Formats: sequence, C-alpha cells, structure tokens
Amino acid sequence: MTSQTPVTPFGARLRAAMDARGPLCVGIDPHAALLESWGLADDIAGLERFSRTVVEALADSVAVFKPQAAFFERFGSRGVAVLERTVADARAAGTLVVMDAKRGDIGSTMAAYASAFLDPASPLFSDALTVSPYLGYGSLKPAVDLARRSGAGLFVLALTSNPEGAEVQRAVREDGRSIGATMLAHLAAENAGAEPMGSFGAVVGATLGDLSSFDLDINGPLLAPGIGAQGATAADLPAVFGAAVGNVVPNVSRGVLKHGPDAAALKASAKRFAEEIREAVAV
Repeated sequence: MTSQTPVTPFGARLRAAMDARGPLCVGIDPHAALLESWGLADDIAGLERFSRTVVEALADSVAVFKPQAAFFERFGSRGVAVLERTVADARAAGTLVVMDAKRGDIGSTMAAYASAFLDPASPLFSDALTVSPYLGYGSLKPAVDLARRSGAGLFVLALTSNPEGAEVQRAVREDGRSIGATMLAHLAAENAGAEPMGSFGAVVGATLGDLSSFDLDINGPLLAPGIGAQGATAADLPAVFGAAVGNVVPNVSRGVLKHGPDAAALKASAKRFAEEIREAVAV
C-alpha cells in the first residue's frame, strides 16, 4: 500500500471538530444484546442495519465515531465488509472515525496492523486507531511513524476504566514512575510543539476518580470511556481530568445506542450528552 499526507494532521482536525460540534464521541458497538433490543437479528443484516442507522442519525452532529472492530470481526469477512462501509460512510459525512481495535505487537506485525487502519490506501483507513503499548512503548513505532506520514492519530491505552488494568498500569518501575505515567510521558514527547493539539492521545477512563497524581497535560487528546452505562457522568469530568479537561473526548456507547433504532431518539440522546459534556468541560 502507499500513503499520502492529508492536508491537516489528526490532532488539528479533531480540535476543529470538537470546537464545532462539541467533544462527544459515540461508540458503534453492535453486540448481540443491543441488536436484540433494537429488534434486529444477530446476523449480517442486523449488523448492517444497526451501523447504517447510527451513522445516518448522528454523522451530521457528533465529532467522532468509535466503531469497536471486534463486534464486526465476529461475523468474519462479511462483517469486516460492513465495517469498511461504516467507516467510509462516517468519514464521507464529515465525522472523524477512531477505530477501536487495540492493536499491539512488534516489528513487521505491528507495521501490518498499522497499515490496515492508518494507510489511506486501506479500505479500513480511519482517522485514528486505539493501540496497546504493553509490549513496550517502542513496539508502537511502526504505528507512530505511519500515523505521522498519513496525518492520522493514535490513542494509547494508558489508564483504562476496567478494574483489572490497574495491576499493570499502576505498577511502579524502578525509577519510581508508574507504567501509566510512563505512557503519558511518551505521548507528551510525541506531541511536543504540535499546535493546536498533537495527534497522539491517551485512553484514560472517566470512572477513575481523582487523577491529580498523573500529568495528563500531554498536548494531545484524552479518549475517556465510561460516561453513561459505566457510571461516570459529564459532571465528573473536571474532577477527573483537571486542567486537561479541555482536551477530553468523552465516549458514550450504550447510553446513546440503547435509544435506537428510532433515529430521532438517537439524535435526542446524543444531543443531551453533548450539551451536558460541553457545559461540564467549558474552560
């Protein structure tokens, strides 16, 4: 595959989208229970109807979509084809797409994962990709390099909302710094000098409470899952993220999607979350 450089890097495009539409990110998570609640079969037709409905209802109003790749991949090649169309339709409608695939490997394998999602010639090309750094931050270099060349971005798992994450992310290195803090420091270095915002973000859970012991000022976006069904609210964001709250991209999935398949109800729910978030993070 070959790549070409978009006019504007991801961080700048994301900042513009957040300023224009608010920072809300809506997940596209077509798991079986949700398809059933929509009255859809857990099959390719249901997957396609679900994804198309979400994009058509919300693409003109939200800043970011975050499709969860696993819920498409479970259907094999036909599911991946639906994911390709979902990404293409969302981006064509002007919404940024963060592919939630949490890829992480080394060498040529990491390069292949990066090519699948960060090369503009790929049918799965997305504006950004979630990645796991727990083979060592340096293992992400192929993805970092390709993201820079293609104008895309990365969201690195740093302080995740799942309770199990703490045993790795809060573990302390010999230098006295935790693993999560180390990942944040790497990202701050990647984003140094970028304006108005860097393209290399962190995944930081909105459910984690006081994070004042961590330096979240990485000059990049902070993708924050946990709003809605996981228990966090928009009002919690300033206390969790402090001075970095202006760069937070709060993700809501079930809190919005449970209102489908009615397009008007999806729009109303997303609008309500967006207004609450915009008010909470106003700086």
